[in-house]
Parts: sequence; structure tokens; C-alpha cells
Amino acid sequence: MTAELKALVQKQAATLGFDAVRVTTPHAADRAGGRLSEFLAAGRHGDMEWLATNAERRQSPTNLWPDVRSIIMLGMSYAPNENPLDALEETQRGVISVYAQGKDYHDILKGKLKQLAGTLASTSGEGVKVFVDTAPVMEKPLAAAAGLGWQGKNTMLVSREHGSWLFLGAIFTSAELPPDAPETDHCGSCHRCLAVCPTSAFPAPYQLDARRCLAYLSIEHKGHIPAEFRRPMGNRVFGCDDCLAVCPWNKFAERARETRFAARIETDNPPLAELLVLDDATFRTRFAGTPIKRTGRDRFLRNVLIAAGNSGNQNLLPRIEALLSDNSPLVRAMAVWAMRQLTADDIGDNVRHRYLARESDGDVRAEWQGTP
Repeated sequence: MTAELKALVQKQAATLGFDAVRVTTPHAADRAGGRLSEFLAAGRHGDMEWLATNAERRQSPTNLWPDVRSIIMLGMSYAPNENPLDALEETQRGVISVYAQGKDYHDILKGKLKQLAGTLASTSGEGVKVFVDTAPVMEKPLAAAAGLGWQGKNTMLVSREHGSWLFLGAIFTSAELPPDAPETDHCGSCHRCLAVCPTSAFPAPYQLDARRCLAYLSIEHKGHIPAEFRRPMGNRVFGCDDCLAVCPWNKFAERARETRFAARIETDNPPLAELLVLDDATFRTRFAGTPIKRTGRDRFLRNVLIAAGNSGNQNLLPRIEALLSDNSPLVRAMAVWAMRQLTADDIGDNVRHRYLARESDGDVRAEWQGTP
């Protein structure tokens, strides 16, 4: 019955809107565990301590659930209608990564995966577990092992049909299903994803140093973004799509069918002037139901202030100055940095002294003094 069961799963997956579905075995991506160990040993995970904490469980699906016999990997396209790189030229707007412009994909995929897993469980009588990027599961290596695509030189999954734009979900099951063959690496001699990176985050092809990655720095990193990366951030305020967007395989990707992945007016690369006045309540309201909300208002404003400092627009100075009195030292420090960029350090003694005299936070004082 295993072939029939797999056919049933594939049919319902298509009905639910998944664009790709393949099956692999729990040990098909075991070599990825060794690569993870090397990544962690080199400290390239930055302050994503959850990666190190769950490293052993992450290295093999059987460490997470010993009863797993098959893994169903599913992909849903979120391909945009336009080239995300075009927005980098609109310096008065804050660029938000394509994946975060619509409704949170975790919510959409998990609901559909539960429906599919329910059918599988009731039909087979076997156990099932559903995962969408919230558990120690190595989705990309497993997706490559299942044949959804291959991990490109930027370490991201690439599909011949959907390019770089696939959200991934997994169903672990104790049912034995016929596995699919892995996909061949089709990167060839192309290095576009490596060359486009504004911070040189790839030490070598197929290797990533997250500490230099703007996606990591603007989303996962909790502290101050190192000064050397602020100018390269440009007007990116949440994530970075550069290495995904330049992939030649994107020419085969059709616009996402799931309309909830489409950008909303609140997230469609909004004007920096709007974002600079967000307090916690308005931030939560504006970005409710999107991945942006999880990062929090203070980190998001940190990014917006860097974009403002890079904008060259002195009309933003009153809104930036207002943030010099913000409750968050992270925001205050970046407000200082942004003012210094837009005024060529000529902030004016009255402004500088007014805030420096009462500021006890060392990082903020360092920004005032030009020594971050």
C-alpha cells in the first residue's frame, strides 16, 4: 500500500496548494550533521544560540523522533511578481524581504500540513509529526535529499521550477513510503549569489558566515549592528534577498499562487518617514500576522535608523532626533549614528551636549563621540 499511500499524499498536497512534494528517508541527509558541527565550531552562527543548544537533535531526524521512517518534504512558492533588487534604488523606502511581506508563512503552511498529516494518519494508522521551521529540523538538506531542489552556493535551496522562492515544511511519519531521488546540483560555474553579497558573507562556495549576513544581522541579531555593515545595509530594514534574487533559475519561477504571501500596503517597502514614528503599539498593529512582529519594535527601528542614515535625506532629521530620547538604548544609539551620517558629523553642539550630558549608556555615548 505504500505506493498508493504516497500517491494519495501527493494528490492532496497539490489540492492544498503545495507546489512541490517529495519523500526522503531519515538518514538521507546525515552528512549535513557534520557540516553543522563545523559551522558551529567556527562560530559562524553568531548569537543564534538555539542552533548550538539543539545541535544534537538537529543532526538527525531520528534524534528528534526515533520512530520516523519517512519524511515528506513539501514546498510552497512565494515567488514575487517583481525583482526585489529594484527596491534598493528607492532609498526613501525601507526594503522588507519578500518572505516577510505577506502573512506569516508558518501559520499558512502549518495549517495545510496538519490537514495533510491528518489524512495520512487516518489512512495508514501510522504516527505523524508536522514541522515548519520551528523545531530542530534541517529542512534544506532534507529537501535536497528528497529532490525538491539543491543547496546552492549561497546555501539556500534552489529549484529548477521555482528558483529560490520556496517555503518548506516537513511531515515525519512512521509509515514506510517510497523515497524520491535527490536533485543534482545545477549551479555549474555561476557565482552570482556570492558576488552580489554586499558584506562578503560567503567564505567559500556552499559556506555561510551568518555574522556577516544582512538577513541575520537585521533579524536574528539582538545587539548593535557592527559599524562596518551599516553602510552596506543600504535601505534594507528586514532581511536581504540579494543572493536569492540574482539566481538565474528564478526565470522559471511563476508568481506565487497563494495570495496571502503577497505584500500588504503596510509591508510593501514602506516610506522610512512612516517607519521612524512607530511606537510599540503601532508597530504591533502594523505588522500583526507577519514575521516582522517577532523581531520586535526596537530591533526593527534600529534597522530603520540605519536606512535613514544611508538615505541622504535631511528631511528625516526631525524624526530621527525625536528618537534620541527613545526608551531603548539600541534605538537611541542608532539615532545618533543616523544623525551623524546625514549631517556629516555637524550635529551642532546644542544637540550633542543636550543628550550627551544625560546619557549614561556607554554604547550611545560612543556613537556621539564617533567611536562605536
